Amino acid sequence: MKKESLEQAMKVYEIESECIREMQSYFDEEAFGKAAELLKNAQRIGVSGCGHSGILCQHFAHLMCCIEQPAKFILPSEAIHGGTGFLQPGDVCVLASRGGKTAELLPILDICRKKSVKVITITENLDSPLAKGADVVLKQHVNRETDKYNCQGTTSSTALAVIFHVLQTILIEETDFQNERFALIHPGGAVGSRLNGK
Repeated sequence: MKKESLEQAMKVYEIESECIREMQSYFDEEAFGKAAELLKNAQRIGVSGCGHSGILCQHFAHLMCCIEQPAKFILPSEAIHGGTGFLQPGDVCVLASRGGKTAELLPILDICRKKSVKVITITENLDSPLAKGADVVLKQHVNRETDKYNCQGTTSSTALAVIFHVLQTILIEETDFQNERFALIHPGGAVGSRLNGK
């Protein structure tokens, strides 16, 4: 490994841990409380994003299903071709976009507004269209990406994952979710063996 490669590798730990520490100062109890209340009471949860945000949105949909909050990732390209039919009045759609201007998500926001679907936007840009059109906005904070060009979706992905993890952690408490329920729906793998005493 080149010396420069090792130096850059070590900086990854510094950059991402610094980002997570800084995120705590942006924690908005009221906003997270409102978001958790909407998610808790929703019959269905739609989640959408593009690129790295989209991949993390799939992770969040799975996290919600793991605590029996029915959720589905809606592929942005499919959303405007009937995919948003999954969502009904009173449901919730989570839109993740660091810049808050992702063109593919703007039509989804418009559809949600017309269908009386509540919208939670996660973005760094609180003045963006996706933020202004949302019912609740959760601020994403990113100090810088880990690559030397500050371009790859690395730290921003970690920051989004942390927000999703915080939401799931809150919902476990707010819904009084019991681990016995998780054992029922997760019999597979090492986790399933541990939960079910095998």
